[in-house]
Amino acid sequence: MDLATRRRRAALFLFFLIPGLSISSWVTRTPDIRDQLGASTAQMGLVLFGLSVGSMLGILTSGALVARFGTRPVMGVGTVLIIVSMAVIGCGALFSSAPTVTAGLFLFGAGMGGGEVAVNIDGAEVERITGRTVLPTLHGFFSLGTVVGAALGILCTAVEFPVQWHLTAMAVVTAGMFAYAFRAIPAGVGRTKGGRQADGGSAPARSEVWKDRRLLLIGGVILAMALAEGAANDWLPLLMVDGHGVDPALGSAVYAGFAAAMTVGRFCGGFFIDRFGRAPVVRASALSAALGLALVIFADSPVLAGAAVLFWGLGASLGFPVALSAAGDSGPDPAARVSLVAMIGYIAFLVGPPGLGFLGDHYGLRSAMILVLVFVAVAVFLAPAIGPRRTADAGPVPGAGPVPDADPVPGAGPVPDADPVSGSAPATAYELDEQPLTDR
Repeated sequence: MDLATRRRRAALFLFFLIPGLSISSWVTRTPDIRDQLGASTAQMGLVLFGLSVGSMLGILTSGALVARFGTRPVMGVGTVLIIVSMAVIGCGALFSSAPTVTAGLFLFGAGMGGGEVAVNIDGAEVERITGRTVLPTLHGFFSLGTVVGAALGILCTAVEFPVQWHLTAMAVVTAGMFAYAFRAIPAGVGRTKGGRQADGGSAPARSEVWKDRRLLLIGGVILAMALAEGAANDWLPLLMVDGHGVDPALGSAVYAGFAAAMTVGRFCGGFFIDRFGRAPVVRASALSAALGLALVIFADSPVLAGAAVLFWGLGASLGFPVALSAAGDSGPDPAARVSLVAMIGYIAFLVGPPGLGFLGDHYGLRSAMILVLVFVAVAVFLAPAIGPRRTADAGPVPGAGPVPDADPVPGAGPVPDADPVSGSAPATAYELDEQPLTDR
């Protein structure tokens, strides 16, 4: 890995860290924000709807913006919106203004929904350049940010530090990180002109991407696992406070445990993916998340529920980044593919907060989480669509087909541009590869 790529990867670490710090900062203060607003559970769901609308607006426009301008400006604008949103949410809490908090969450959602797609496209590009599993580690920095932010949030909650000053300070810190990281991101990544990709290959029509059945199944996995992650980010502190009777500081501590489990899962996930393949790891992750959710929902012991959150966090940790990685190398025009499955995943952010808030207001938050459990259970059966991880350094996973630009069989030499059926490698190695070699 050359120096420019190392700097680029380090910058992407910060681009993932910033939203993690920001989201956990306000999530851990949601009980305080709710009290300052005097809002019910259903009303908080409507406040969170600003996050959903902003996320969907960002996700729906991000793919087109990246195709026109590249990832760098989209990442930059998205991160600036996240930083500004912290100050706006703080002002809403200070003046007990629900519309202002909603507007702040809208800015946060727009910045995260639009910017994160671009960051993931850039991360997938680094993954292809280095031939290593990178996206889970990058998402691990998002989770690391949630751990650090949650720890600070717990401290601020315990000492009753004002919400507005807490969130404003976070905006200042993350602004400094952004100024440092933005310089290392190259221009032009993901940009297409006249139907041509940056490498000169033909970019397929966007409608053709929608017709890819495997890609839609990958989108189903990311929808379920994003809902599992988003439900915890939006509701876990309140779920523990209202559903299990713990105090707000302890509810924030449980959320910190969830974030810590997510961090461990993402930093360790690359090893297991390269060793066992994507599909088995995603299936095991979904089973772990389902177990954790079931215990949180049905166990009456706050201690057992708090411990089960660790299974929930470990299980939800890899679904989003692994599905994005699978989408990125599932065929031509990886930017469009990553954008599509990310958009499907963000449907969870649109329907999740208000939907769970409505159900929670009528049946309780614990019962509302049954919906999340059902989606995660479905992801167990969709996991085979994720497919094997094919890395240049580790070689092809058995049955996965040849790795682009690598020897499909030891000693067989590089893959030629023409049809290599007459070569020494077995024909089945090529038949199992979904993308024709001549299209690469």
